[in-house]
Amino acid sequence: MSKDSSRIGQFWQKLNGDVQCQLCHQNCRIRPGLRGLCGVRENQNGTLMTLVYGNLVAANVDPIEKKPFFHFLPGSLAYSIATVGCNFRCLHCQNADIAQIPKDLMRIPGDFVSPEEVVTTAVAYGCRSIAYTYSEPTVFFEYAYDVAALAKKNGLKNVFVSNGYIGEEAAETIIPFLDANNIDLKGDDDFYRKVCGARMEPVKQNIELFHKRGVWVEVTTLVIPGYNDSPEQLKEIAEFLAGVCPDMPWHISAFYPMHKLTSVPRTSAQALLLARDIGLEAGLKHVYLGNIPGEGENTVCPVCGQVQIERLGYRVMRNSIIDGHCGKCGSAISGVWSRHNS
Repeated sequence: MSKDSSRIGQFWQKLNGDVQCQLCHQNCRIRPGLRGLCGVRENQNGTLMTLVYGNLVAANVDPIEKKPFFHFLPGSLAYSIATVGCNFRCLHCQNADIAQIPKDLMRIPGDFVSPEEVVTTAVAYGCRSIAYTYSEPTVFFEYAYDVAALAKKNGLKNVFVSNGYIGEEAAETIIPFLDANNIDLKGDDDFYRKVCGARMEPVKQNIELFHKRGVWVEVTTLVIPGYNDSPEQLKEIAEFLAGVCPDMPWHISAFYPMHKLTSVPRTSAQALLLARDIGLEAGLKHVYLGNIPGEGENTVCPVCGQVQIERLGYRVMRNSIIDGHCGKCGSAISGVWSRHNS
């Protein structure tokens, strides 16, 4: 852990020597000298400390499509940062080497990088946004907030890639500085409890909250064979999203064996195609397929059916959207678009 990375945390209260962390919906009660479920917030003599302020373990320039965001500044670059730690314990964690290391190995690796350095680097690389990603941005909230506020002053957008378990007070605090949020909606409540160590309802509530407060929201579901791939579960997710906003993009991604689910087979293309049909039947206008390049990646006008953004992997090959409207029929297409064609 970097010597500069400890700070007093936000969103907690004292409880007779213990502290009650209210940063996320885990609401950990933490005894003196111990840490919360995320592994990066510690009770030090009755004060809740974050141990990862500025302690970056990853910093990369990524296409925004990799997050994935398909209706937010397509073709642009995002400066992507993360510390270690996560408030979930997903059996299928894709970034367990950084997300779970504080709990599994009791280590907090990383190097201190000030918010000013993050913003300066993002601008130097020509990025349009800063993405708080790879691990769970909620657990490095204090740092993300400071970076996001500074980024706004320098004309950059801010995007979260999140499990959606942030507490309401923390959510309301970051919303004025947050432009977009890709939230995982992983399955039904049984899936959340058994696979993630969490509950479904707070995630659904946050999808609604961020959408209502004007943050652009896209949702991702990783389809895992035998766990959350039943038509009933997928229909429940799709109908919920369509009820919030039929224009909300839904990314359905293929699972590859990893972490503690190495014996589970990868998701078939047929399963993803079935999930896409379920999403469209539920009324969603934009359903995308992930982890199978060349299939289900294009943005199509929901009125005339013409391809408006053609993608190959994380690359935008063609963008015909003009000021948020279909380049052929003129119908509005929801999203946050650049002012000029890519």
